[in-house]
Amino acid sequence: MKPDWDKLGDEYAGSSSVLIGDVDCTADGQDLCEKFEVRGYPTIKYFVDGDTNGEDYQGGRDFDSLKKHVEENLEVKCSVADPTDCSEKEKGYIEKMKAKTSDDRTTQLKRLDGMKGGSMKPELKQWLNQRLRILQQLEGDEL
Repeated sequence: MKPDWDKLGDEYAGSSSVLIGDVDCTADGQDLCEKFEVRGYPTIKYFVDGDTNGEDYQGGRDFDSLKKHVEENLEVKCSVADPTDCSEKEKGYIEKMKAKTSDDRTTQLKRLDGMKGGSMKPELKQWLNQRLRILQQLEGDEL
């Protein structure tokens, strides 16, 4: 798995929204591993939109599976400032939210943030995260 993990790190080395790192839990990283309750090795944790606890990755350990997870769940592609890479759905949501007041957007941000820990289908979780990123950008809380 290590070669694929390193390849993934190289792939996203210049990314402004994705950081791929690793920790040796048998050496200097022991405190960090205890904090995040790492019990088995290798353990993959990922953090989305300011989540400080992290979630355990349960997918495949090959490069293609890891990259797919990053693309679908972690990589920020849609920018409110330049919506060229945004989907039509995201562009529509940007326009809808731009028309709202800052208070309305903040309320929506809190509502969606509260839903993050809930159980939902992967495509709904992805859309939830996309909306959160858009709202954070509109409120000036760039990632």
